[in-house]
Amino acid sequence: MSMETTAWTQLYSVMNARPERRPYDRATLRRIGAFARPHRRRIALFVVLGVVTALTAVATPVLAGHVVDAIVSHGEPRTVVRLALLIALIAVLEAALGIFGRRLSAMLGEGLILDLRTAVFDHVQRMPVAFFTRTRTGALVSRLNNDVIGAQRAFSNTLSGVVTNLVTLLLTLAVMLTLSWQITLLALVLLPVFVVPARRMGSRMAGMQREAATLNAAMGTRMTERFSAPGATLVKLFGRPEEESQEFAVRAGHVRDIGVRTATAQSVFMTALTLVSALALALVYGLGGWFALRGTLEPGAVVSLALLLTRLYAPLTSLAGARVEVMSALVSFERVFEVLDLKPLIEEKADARRVPDGPVAVEFDDVRFGYPSADKVSLASLEEVASLDTRGGAEVLRGVSFRAEPGQTIALVGSSGAGKSTIAQLLPRLYDVDEGAVRVGGVDVRDLTAASLRETLGMVTQDGHLFHDSVRANLLLARPGAGEDELWDALRRARLDTLVRSLPDGLDTVVGERGYRLSGGERQRMTIARLLLARQRVVILDEATAHLDNTSEAAVQEALTEALADRTAIVIAHRLSTVRAADQILVVEAGRVVERGTHGELLAAEGRYAQLYRTQFADGSAAAAADAAPADSAAADAVPAGSAATGTGPADSAAAGATGTPGGHGPLSAAPVG
Repeated sequence: MSMETTAWTQLYSVMNARPERRPYDRATLRRIGAFARPHRRRIALFVVLGVVTALTAVATPVLAGHVVDAIVSHGEPRTVVRLALLIALIAVLEAALGIFGRRLSAMLGEGLILDLRTAVFDHVQRMPVAFFTRTRTGALVSRLNNDVIGAQRAFSNTLSGVVTNLVTLLLTLAVMLTLSWQITLLALVLLPVFVVPARRMGSRMAGMQREAATLNAAMGTRMTERFSAPGATLVKLFGRPEEESQEFAVRAGHVRDIGVRTATAQSVFMTALTLVSALALALVYGLGGWFALRGTLEPGAVVSLALLLTRLYAPLTSLAGARVEVMSALVSFERVFEVLDLKPLIEEKADARRVPDGPVAVEFDDVRFGYPSADKVSLASLEEVASLDTRGGAEVLRGVSFRAEPGQTIALVGSSGAGKSTIAQLLPRLYDVDEGAVRVGGVDVRDLTAASLRETLGMVTQDGHLFHDSVRANLLLARPGAGEDELWDALRRARLDTLVRSLPDGLDTVVGERGYRLSGGERQRMTIARLLLARQRVVILDEATAHLDNTSEAAVQEALTEALADRTAIVIAHRLSTVRAADQILVVEAGRVVERGTHGELLAAEGRYAQLYRTQFADGSAAAAADAAPADSAAADAVPAGSAATGTGPADSAAAGATGTPGGHGPLSAAPVG
């Protein structure tokens, strides 16, 4: 490796090193050792390979010197041929070792990346929902990409570099001192002229690189916001194309300027190092030639010294920057371990049970709950804040108790922020209660296995989230082994089979990010189809028809009727006319159940439910018509038990209940299906 190449590598290492400086942490080193232990055989082979590579690196210059001596002394031709063949053999061996070493390095590094990424991914999956509501997704993904790769360099680059360079340095110094101690000492004196510029320029380049990263991030963020479907729509509605173009041009211009400055600095640096390298070689040839002419040094030794000089500067320069690389790798490991050290608030017990077979009841027994504070579920670096909020969450639920018998529908109504959605999230154990108990089939959910709880409970939320994947893949999340006929049956029961058959690729049509290519009603029916496919015994509907127009709501209501048949259901709704047929209605206010009973009982009690009902049906004739409607009507204002149509809150319910919101269809819609 030439001195210029080595210096460039050193410059790159300094540029990409993290600015943190901290002492070695033995605990971190022990944890690194634990990750490295499964790869110990490869690491040992890697070290041995580095030693052999170092030996071949020193052998070639020495043999080249012997060739020159043989030529100058008019030795036997076959001696020169043998030396040349030996040099060729070493060259072939070096090439083979290089290829094998690179493969071994890749296997070691990529194996470590796999272990780290899998560990972080599995750990993050166990984190509570509160973790994801606070964490920036980009910061979390960076831990799985940039920091894991930074940690991997400690094994694939730094480890081999330190071993190989140390052995090469010692052997090279020994041979050079044997040939000429004067030239060797002079070469060492010139080392700072070679290393110091690399380190100083590295710091400067690191600053420019960080500036470039910031400018690129700003430009990228603007593009991401403007190129997303909602962002592009907003710009077309309210944006000014000329000003948008000018603003982008300014940001792109800053990126161009820093790129020019960086390229110029790199060019000046490399030119200077090439000059230093040439001067050092000239010094060796000049001083060595002078010694050779005086008869104090063999001509071949001069050649060997010139070749060994590159083998001396290369490991010295690399070892000088080894600490920077090690510290950078340690920081990456620490950032990965920081995520792994976050304790999941929800853990499955070692002796966890399965949900009992058959129809199951749902019970809340004096449940109290407050959302956890930020310091219990997140990291400041993942939220990109200086410090986390340590204040405990205020109590959201205050002694909630109720029971839904197998096959019953329990409706939760009340003001926004009363705690209804919190109740729904405690049932599938997205959070754990602070006091009291939530039971499914008579067993506390904390004593149940997560797998059996998922098999038993199904939930439909108002956002109807879908992955950027095909219709088939989104449905198979519920039951991976489902066959084609089962998929179509679920779509038919969700009133969505006609639409899917009309799509370009049927079940294999990609629905877009978050299902954006489908309308709101179509997305909701997709989530209902997924629920039907899973065949869960308990259904939770959290405002499942919110933000839908009347046509879409009617179609979703019809699908929900299928979904709730013979199932225990917990239904959250704002529009009270949709829960009239529930077996029991609970009025939740300020985290407490303030009223409970059937629709008729609650109206007769003239309490909070009656007040909410009258607010939604301010027009007396509308209220009378609603009361006159049969309890099992499939109309929008009176649906079967558990059909959890939702709407707007009391403040704007009259308009919503009467007219709805005009709905559109996504670009995949081939027919006006709601």
